[in-house]
Amino acid sequence: MGAYEVMLEATIGYLEGEREGGRRHVNVKREKLAALFQPPPSVSGKGDAFESLRQRALACAKCDHLVASRKQVVFGVGNPAADLMFVGEAPGADEDEQGEPFVGQAGKLLTKIIDTMGLSRGKVYIANILKCRPDTPGRSTGNRQPTLDEMKTCVPWLHEQIDLIQPRVLVALGKTAVGGLLEKEVAITRFRGQWQEYRGIPLMPTFHPAYLLRNQSLAEKRKIWEDMLAVMDRLGMDISEKQRGFFLKARG
Repeated sequence: MGAYEVMLEATIGYLEGEREGGRRHVNVKREKLAALFQPPPSVSGKGDAFESLRQRALACAKCDHLVASRKQVVFGVGNPAADLMFVGEAPGADEDEQGEPFVGQAGKLLTKIIDTMGLSRGKVYIANILKCRPDTPGRSTGNRQPTLDEMKTCVPWLHEQIDLIQPRVLVALGKTAVGGLLEKEVAITRFRGQWQEYRGIPLMPTFHPAYLLRNQSLAEKRKIWEDMLAVMDRLGMDISEKQRGFFLKARG
């Protein structure tokens, strides 16, 4: 419960107590009473700040080669007050076309993972290290990893997003996302499943959903799912026995 809800509940409790005590009227200034029916200032201000950030990012022209090749900036999607935030690598062709992160095949798999956790894309926030699709000169299809210079230029946008959202938990999808947030070279096989920290926020590194499209063994699916179970536990979410048993080998 937020501070605004606590204040409102306390006010209602006080008035009910006064009524039970036989009091029929309470003297209060009109402007103070009206304030109870206004949205929390912090929420409104946060929304304005987030929209301002989005507009600035959409107008970004720091990387000439990406500006020339992109169709649009892919800022992010979801709840800007989310407890859980997923961070990926960079937009692909589908994302560049639609202006939303994780809408291709890997994105569909991520959506399934989120749904299986008992959440939805609208309840979490999803963004990438890079906001523009990395260009592929001489190629009409395919994607490439961001360069270190591209990441260094673009990652401040992500830092600002995280600072505004203040999620309780971050999930970094793949080597590039983990390295971009921790600002160091990482081996995803060694970092995966091991809690890290980003500016005081718990960070769970895991495989990128695209990895599961290439490696569809039950064992690899279970690894990612165990990471999500750890995230759910950290968030204090209820976890059913069915959820705990996903992607385990059948017994007997």
